[in-house]
Amino acid sequence: MSSRRENRIAAMQFLYQYSINKTDDLPGALNMFFKELEEEHPRDYYVFAEDMIHGAIHHLEEIDTEIKKYLRNWDFDRVARIDLAILRLAIYEMLKRTDIPPIVSINEAIEMSKVFSIPDAKRFINGILDQFKLTLDRPLRSASK
Repeated sequence: MSSRRENRIAAMQFLYQYSINKTDDLPGALNMFFKELEEEHPRDYYVFAEDMIHGAIHHLEEIDTEIKKYLRNWDFDRVARIDLAILRLAIYEMLKRTDIPPIVSINEAIEMSKVFSIPDAKRFINGILDQFKLTLDRPLRSASK
């Protein structure tokens, strides 16, 4: 598994944890979270994950507004927390990380949903992200700066 994918998984897991138990001490929560992962890799391995976590949390309101636009006959509060974490990470990447092609963000989100959510989640996540990508004003298959 690539280091980027491992970092995305770690970021998604933290966002999932954060959605259940928000904290005012984000640095402390991150320290505890990454301490648990030190058996696999040292903290500096997860620089990309930490950057994604900070970005997604900083832009959470904007990200959630985007997700809500594409929920059809579904209440935001009923979205499974794991699916929400995956969507938040992917939409953050697509909105703010122009160094990552949107198609990569979508594919990574679908792959995470296959592992961490129910079988139908990949269709739900893909549907929202496919609609969202149409609103982007940048190349879908290449990074832009």
